[in-house]
Parts: sequence; structure tokens; C-alpha cells
Amino acid sequence: MFIAGFPAGAWGTNCYLVAPAAGEECVIVDPGHEATQGVEDLIREHRLKPVAVVLTHGHIDHIASVMPVCGAQGVPAWIHPEDRYMMSDPERALGRSLGQQLMGSLTVGEPDDVRELKDGSVLELAGLELTVDHAPGHTKGSVTFRTPSSNDIPPVLFSGDLLFAGSIGRTDLPGGDSKAIMQSLARVCLPLDDATVVLSGHGGQTTIGRERATNPYLMQAAGALGAPAAPRRGM
Repeated sequence: MFIAGFPAGAWGTNCYLVAPAAGEECVIVDPGHEATQGVEDLIREHRLKPVAVVLTHGHIDHIASVMPVCGAQGVPAWIHPEDRYMMSDPERALGRSLGQQLMGSLTVGEPDDVRELKDGSVLELAGLELTVDHAPGHTKGSVTFRTPSSNDIPPVLFSGDLLFAGSIGRTDLPGGDSKAIMQSLARVCLPLDDATVVLSGHGGQTTIGRERATNPYLMQAAGALGAPAAPRRGM
């Protein structure tokens, strides 16, 4: 499996392009703020052909480039129905001003083809299998995408803002729920194999095994610790 990624925009939101190999069809994960040029550069460099955009949740730092990317590539966007409204009304999703001085000019709205994600469904796109797990807590419609292990290649979890290296997503914005995110960590992350590679919405990669042993929030989800203070990372 081929994965290329880069941190985009004001919040350093990770955008990933995933394909069976270079030179083949690919899926774009979370083209956020100012991600369009980076996506185009990776497509050209690795001779990729996008077939879909998939979104871990609807916050503007993860979806700001969906319209231009889907429009340029002629592909659909997949999002959970609980977060779909954020495409057209990102300010409502944040409960505050977007901070236009920081974000710059934004094109909000839905691309021509929007498809809705369901918990437990398997997306067969670009020769890949992506299992969707609904993981509310950061937002009501947060999801993760995971790939199966294959030929000694470990499974990969695209965790969005559910799980970071050493931390988890914030729960203090509209739709956030600290109890729900702990339940999502327990239901979605804890059953995974320790070798699972975690590619999150912000920061560097990690593994489930590393986070199981060191992440205080994942340890709390397993009932090992008292609840730490709520984090503030990303949007």
C-alpha cells in the first residue's frame, strides 16, 4: 500500500493520499485548509488518479479544500450525515467566528456529489478496503477509516481527531462530548492490534500498541486511570 501525506494550512491538518501503489488510483483523506496545491503536487509526483475524497469529520480545518479538490478531480466526497451540515455552515460547527484573518478566503458548500458514510460499512475504492467506524466525541459525525493487514503490511487506522500520538481530540466545540469520545476510544481503538499504524488528523504517526501503553486518554478508556484534563489540539 502507498500512502503520502502532508500537514496543510493554519492548523497543520494532515491530508493523506492512499493507493495500492504509486501510479494507480487513490483516495484522498481530509483535504483541509490550503490543501489543494499539496494534493495536486502529490498526484503529479506519484502519477495518482483520485477516485474519492473521504472525510473523518466536518471541521473546516479538515474539509476546507473539498470543493476545489472534488471539482478539479471530478470525484465524490464521503462524510457522515451528522457532520454533513458543516460543509455549508462551518461557522455553526465552531460556535464562533472562523477567524478569516487566519483562514483567508474560503469556498464553503457541498461538492456536486456527496455520499454518506455508515458505521461498519466497507468502502471499496481505488482497489482499497476502508472500514468505517463511527466514532463520535470530537464531533457527532466523526469517523475513522481502517485498512486490513495484508502480506506482512500492518493495518492502518486513519483516526482523524479521535486519537493522536499522546492525546485525543478536543470536546469543547459544538457537538463535542467527553463521555462519547471515551466510549469511541474504547469501542474503536482498544480492540485493534498493537501493530496497527495510527495516522491522525494532526501530528506524527504512532501505533495502537504505543498509545495503549502511554496515552493517558486511551488508558482511561481502558479503565486504568482517572480522567485527565481535556486537551485542545487542532480545531
